[in-house]
Amino acid sequence: MTPKEAFEFAKKWGASNEIRKIVCQDSECAYLYALEIDKCPQDDTRNAACKNPRWAFYYAKDIDKEPRENTRRIASKNPCWIYFYALKVDKKPRNDTREAVCQDPQYAYEYAKNIDKKPREDTRKAACEDSEYAFLYARDIDKEPRDDTREAACKDPHNACLYAEEVDKKPRDDTRKAACNDPYHAYRYANNIDQEPREDTRNAVQKDAFAGYSYAEEVDKKPQDNTREAACKEPYYAFYYALNIDKKSREDTRDAACQKSGEAYWYAKYVDKHARDDTREAACKNSEYAFLYARDVDQCPREDTRKAACKSPHIAYLYALYIDKKPRKDTRKAVYNSLAWPYKYAKDVDKCSREDTREAACKDPKYAYLYAKNVDRYLHEKTRNAVKNTEYEEKYELLLNLFSKEEIM
Repeated sequence: MTPKEAFEFAKKWGASNEIRKIVCQDSECAYLYALEIDKCPQDDTRNAACKNPRWAFYYAKDIDKEPRENTRRIASKNPCWIYFYALKVDKKPRNDTREAVCQDPQYAYEYAKNIDKKPREDTRKAACEDSEYAFLYARDIDKEPRDDTREAACKDPHNACLYAEEVDKKPRDDTRKAACNDPYHAYRYANNIDQEPREDTRNAVQKDAFAGYSYAEEVDKKPQDNTREAACKEPYYAFYYALNIDKKSREDTRDAACQKSGEAYWYAKYVDKHARDDTREAACKNSEYAFLYARDVDQCPREDTRKAACKSPHIAYLYALYIDKKPRKDTRKAVYNSLAWPYKYAKDVDKCSREDTREAACKDPKYAYLYAKNVDRYLHEKTRNAVKNTEYEEKYELLLNLFSKEEIM
């Protein structure tokens, strides 16, 4: 019998010395036994709980309901549980519990904030082992800047920014230098703290497209070679740099935008505002953007955009309907290996029935029925066979009442 099984047995059938011995082989079960069955402290359950810092804390809080040296000593082996022991059981600071929490920056900070409720050298020193808790210690406990907490915060660009924003509340060379180790935080420092452009922060954003674009838009508010170079690392930001900051087309932003079909199409439509071979070629790597390029930029059909559109049955149909505005063998062939689009092509583009589109539509009972109803406008052996033994068979037979010509082909 396991300790857990023994505990469940005791809950159902009652306690015994043998069951108690088994339960006390596990710290959690011993705690639960004392809480739910004994409903009072006992040396054996306490000793068992004290094999684990967590259950030593809970035993003191919920069962002893008072501090004891043995439960405190075991809880002290873990900074988390001794912090909660000091907070919930001792309910006051002690040198031994403080010393124990100072093994962990987070709980040293929490101890200073919630138990000491004031700064101390030992808890500050422990918090400074982690840049986040160094910043939090300065903001929440010291409530003023200090060289030691700032130096610790500056080990991380994010916390350096936070220290400058919320503790120093002004720019400094050391926090700026730390922020400049990351492009995003260099932009953030310039925008939120310096509130003006500088060469060091501008140079620091060069490795990241978002940071470069954002710096140009919100800090410089005008184009600069190094922020443009950064934006050009990502087609999306290259396009928006050209549109919103340069406000004109350039070879470098266009080349960058052409790394993706969507951005190439947007660049042609909104920046160049005319067609070019390079933006068209890039757009044609995606069927949808090839169609959009033909519709919005070329504003006429072309072999290259049509060929790209024909890689998708849906887009081939749209190209035939809105760009060619007439049927063609290539766009019709492109819709064959699909369900809906052969029927739609026959209805909207060919505007007549054909053996090939009918055969393609008959791969699915729904579209065979719709083909008969809206394209053939008469009953045909192939469409009738396609709907047999399906939910559309009865609907199909009702078409007899709609057609003037009832002959079955």
